[in-house]
Amino acid sequence: MAAEAAPLIDQLENGGDASDASETSSLVGREVESGMLARKILAIMGFLGFANVYAMRVNLSVAIVAMVNNTAIATNASIVDNSSCPVGANSTEGPQPDGPFAWGPKEQGWILGAFFFGYVITQLPGGRLAEKYGGKRLYGGGILITSIFTLLTPLAATTSLPLLVIVRVIEGFGEGVTFPVMHALLAQWIPPNERSRMAGIVYSGAQAGTVLSLPISGFLCEAYGWPSVFYVFGLLGLVWWVGWCYLVFDSPQAHPRISSSERQYILDSLASSSSKSCSSTMPVPWRKVFSSGPVWALIMVHVAQNYGFYTLLTELPTYMHNVLHFNIRSNAMVSALPYLAMLIVSLLVTRLADHLITAGFDRTLVRKFFNSVGVYLPAVFIAAAGYSGCDSFLVIVFLVLAVGVNGAQYAGFMCVHLDLASNFAGTLLGITNCAANFMGVVAPAVAGYLTQDHSDAPHWRVVFFVAALVYIVGNTIFLVWGSAKEQSWNRGVSGGQVEEEGEEEDPYAGLDD
Repeated sequence: MAAEAAPLIDQLENGGDASDASETSSLVGREVESGMLARKILAIMGFLGFANVYAMRVNLSVAIVAMVNNTAIATNASIVDNSSCPVGANSTEGPQPDGPFAWGPKEQGWILGAFFFGYVITQLPGGRLAEKYGGKRLYGGGILITSIFTLLTPLAATTSLPLLVIVRVIEGFGEGVTFPVMHALLAQWIPPNERSRMAGIVYSGAQAGTVLSLPISGFLCEAYGWPSVFYVFGLLGLVWWVGWCYLVFDSPQAHPRISSSERQYILDSLASSSSKSCSSTMPVPWRKVFSSGPVWALIMVHVAQNYGFYTLLTELPTYMHNVLHFNIRSNAMVSALPYLAMLIVSLLVTRLADHLITAGFDRTLVRKFFNSVGVYLPAVFIAAAGYSGCDSFLVIVFLVLAVGVNGAQYAGFMCVHLDLASNFAGTLLGITNCAANFMGVVAPAVAGYLTQDHSDAPHWRVVFFVAALVYIVGNTIFLVWGSAKEQSWNRGVSGGQVEEEGEEEDPYAGLDD
């Protein structure tokens, strides 16, 4: 097969017009589409890895409903709120038993947000270390740490609140490397015309983990008690880590079992469209990165995306329980529906985006279009959910639409790090994700502050409206100043090759796209 592919690769390297090159690249891709390819195994294991980390991240959102002693909170509250929606069919199984911990909304907000204090610390170093030394051990090690401390969560919770907060911070410390390290791995492994769909597959694991963990956590809480939630998902993370160590490698060159044709196809695809420079030997051009308009637009849209996403991810089970009065099992099932919709949307739109780019549509236009679909529409739906009052059916429909359509952002800004600077994709995602994940602390704290002693529909409407406003502002900035054009500093200080290809060297390249 390598011999058959060689003439096609030579044609790519030695000339031909753009249409011939595109057609040839497609033919080469089909030549290596037999068997379980190494890059597909990376995508599958990455998918399962993110499923595990999100399961371990969000299970506390469900378990905390069973852990909290609501009777004690109501007794201790200075204001007892009686204006929630009336108890209806959602609570036919009777009230949930109280848990052992008298944590009010503010304490719950800090517990849910503690994870992100650790999470933001390892974003930037994780991405850069993966570029220099490879991502296999970093990604696997991060999830291993998270799994171990997930298993220790029940012990920490029963010991003291500060110890629980420390455990959650350490879990965040382990998970903080996952996104930037995976971006660095994708830059090493995935040909440019496959980036949208492969990134969609890998990162949709986050939604798959959420979809599975929310109802399973609800079932485990009811059947075996809240500690079982942490034991089950912690053990699953350990099992995944064993498979990752055996199946995944840092690069095509380091993989001992990859076919020669697939290795050659990947390397030639990356060399013909990106840079032959190795990011491990290139210093990060920090001044040019932080003076780049497209980079700052990327930071802002990532911050906005995470604020809205984490508002729902960490607070939706509490909203369902306190306002709409879903029992814990119904709560978990309904809370999972939006993320199931997001999983489906992300897989569909990322494939569509790759098809559009391959067909010749401008890459920046494609990224901005799908990002607008994934951010503006959710802003409308989340605001509509806030104004649906106690109509639980309408609230659920709008929340499913808000989170589901948000999956389009995986074909939007989440691929732009790779487009702007594939040699520094891990570093770029480390920068944007570090800034964005402060919202994991801010969003639960804001929700807790706004609903303190007033966990009713009107106060939750304000929570949803703030998230919608942040969505709109962030994506508007991305539309005006964002770009998906490769930046000159991706290939070194001179940026000569980019200039020859017609790319702009100005740090604000692409502002008018």
